Amino acid sequence: MLSGSVARILAARAVARRYRKGTVLVQKGDHGDLLHLISAGRVRIFPADADGHEVTYAVIWSCEYFGEMSLGGAPSSALVITIEATACAVLKVAAVKLVLAESPEFGLHLLTTVIRRAREATEAARGLALDGVYRRLKGALERSATTPSDGDRLAGERLTQPDIAARIGRGRKMVSRWLKDLEAGRYLMRNARGISLLISLPERG
Repeated sequence: MLSGSVARILAARAVARRYRKGTVLVQKGDHGDLLHLISAGRVRIFPADADGHEVTYAVIWSCEYFGEMSLGGAPSSALVITIEATACAVLKVAAVKLVLAESPEFGLHLLTTVIRRAREATEAARGLALDGVYRRLKGALERSATTPSDGDRLAGERLTQPDIAARIGRGRKMVSRWLKDLEAGRYLMRNARGISLLISLPERG
């Protein structure tokens, strides 16, 4: 997540825009020249595989950005759609270059974000082709896990069954079955906060 100081520098050079839920912000094949910094809401980045399944590459939240992979002019390889009403600060390439010159911290953050998301996209695509459903589920839960101040490991910010199904490219019923089995084995717990990982998930379901 961006620091407050870097987010303010970006916002100062950006144009504020608001989008309704379900708005497609980037189409596959678009030549990107915009960086979107999310100030409220969230978006989903995903392709479609050859079988028509959708697998989520990433869900981007407030104080994060997207569009960095296409700033060099390369066509987008994925779609970006708003999951809920979303507000963004939008920067053109020229503005991004000015911020890079002004803030080395943002330059380092941008570099690490590009590397991390490229790796995650590769792992997601590889998992869809090679891994079993349980291995994809396990990977999605563990990759999204965070540790709040109370010590519980949360699988993302209120990660839902539809979110998980989209990330692993399989139906909600199958995801529900696996989650129930893991909950019965006391590997995880579902509550109003989301999914808490109680202990390490087993290698095999």
